[in-house]
Amino acid sequence: MASRRRLGKKLLKSLLPILLVVIVALAVALGLIVRGITVPPRRAYLVTPKSFQFSGPALRVVDQTWRNRDNTTARGWYLRGAEGAPAVVLLHQYGADRSWLFNLGVKINEATNFTILWPDLRGHGLTPPVRWTSFGTFEGDDVLAALDFLRSQKSERGNRLVGDQVGLFGVEMGAYAALKAAAKDSGVTVLALDSVPTNPDQLVQTNVISDLGMTVPLLPALACSATHAYFLGKYENNSSCELAASISSQRVLLLSGPDAGELRKSTMDLARCFKNPGIVEVKTDLRLTALNLPSATGEDGEGYDRQVIEFLDKNLR
Repeated sequence: MASRRRLGKKLLKSLLPILLVVIVALAVALGLIVRGITVPPRRAYLVTPKSFQFSGPALRVVDQTWRNRDNTTARGWYLRGAEGAPAVVLLHQYGADRSWLFNLGVKINEATNFTILWPDLRGHGLTPPVRWTSFGTFEGDDVLAALDFLRSQKSERGNRLVGDQVGLFGVEMGAYAALKAAAKDSGVTVLALDSVPTNPDQLVQTNVISDLGMTVPLLPALACSATHAYFLGKYENNSSCELAASISSQRVLLLSGPDAGELRKSTMDLARCFKNPGIVEVKTDLRLTALNLPSATGEDGEGYDRQVIEFLDKNLR
């Protein structure tokens, strides 16, 4: 028995350095993966206000900056509407930027004369003032700061520009951030949410798999744990269902379709989380979602824009 114990100790001592090397290598790999996905891909804007120099409301779109609630800088395009009219904030998905929703925002303004704000969510767009994303954790508070900015705006006559009604349109991570903001701000009266993730961890796992180009067993789950550690306890993984349960009076439109993959199911599941089913309208069989809106054909794109505009116009009036 004693000889077996000695043999076991020798074996453990010989394997321990190898085990430590494996653990260190895994920790380094996870750190690189998490750092990689917290810095989203950046590319030139698909379209800018300067692309519309001929006519229409795009001529009145201007760049603006404001302060987030953690005192970082936020930026976005801003289009003034009629004095006292509602406002709509458009929130893009992970890896996209404000330009992905530019055409939709211009169309909303043309049809309704609402004020429109297109923020670049943190870490997104060209040379962002905040270089990292938190998959919705900080972005929810950033939406609240964007609403603070809108409510501070004055008309040419010195009156409040934006009325009491405010709507949020969000896609994927932007939808989660909108839902999180609406749970804290009762002034948000309308939500149009496209392809809502179950929680920020779902976005982490999806982007780990996307970055690697393959599924490695256990790695997405380990990456979630590493992301929690990376943000030093400030990362929040509240479920969309939990957030939805705190919303009782806002009007909600849930959108998704087959091209959204797993996000379609999470959006359908979300519909059952609202305590008042009467406030929710669900359309999860769309031929096109906002995830692929920039590449949409004319008919599909127009059809998608029209139902969003009609919902906002009807419920924000």
